[in-house]
Amino acid sequence: MSLHDNIESILVSEKEIAEIAERLGKQITEDYKGVERPILLGLLKGCVPFMSDLQKHIDLPIEIEYMDVSSYHGSITSSGDVKIRKDMNTSVSGRDILIAEDIVDTGKTLDTIVKLLTHRGAKSVEVVTLLDKPAGRVIPFTPKYIGVTIPKAFVVGYGLDYDELYRNIPYVGILKPEIYKK
Repeated sequence: MSLHDNIESILVSEKEIAEIAERLGKQITEDYKGVERPILLGLLKGCVPFMSDLQKHIDLPIEIEYMDVSSYHGSITSSGDVKIRKDMNTSVSGRDILIAEDIVDTGKTLDTIVKLLTHRGAKSVEVVTLLDKPAGRVIPFTPKYIGVTIPKAFVVGYGLDYDELYRNIPYVGILKPEIYKK
């Protein structure tokens, strides 16, 4: 059985993802001109494919950092309990931070991380996301850079997972409900 067999429909194609990464990378390049060594911060694990493609289109000297942060803990909904499993290695004091995310859903994780980075003295904290799902918000949050807005559906692929699977699918698809309702 193929992973693709568990996908109900494709929401964002490989081609669309490539176009989004290029568009956002160019916009970030324009907006961050003159900013000294901004940090592109990926929230693991879901950010990896998007951040990898996005950074190819950012024509600026940037530092790359990662944090391993989770609020899902194997579920299809956020628990609200944000856990930091791996912190950054670089001080953010006085620095401009751009968080790269695969999806903004409830807003809980990003709200917590933005507040943490601000508390640590970051000069600015913005968010770039491939997917924005405002219908899932429980905390008001609007990313500065949005690839595409999606409906409230459980999506996987291109870094997004269900129980650590499906991250390697090259597009974003809606997972068949019978897979996660077992």
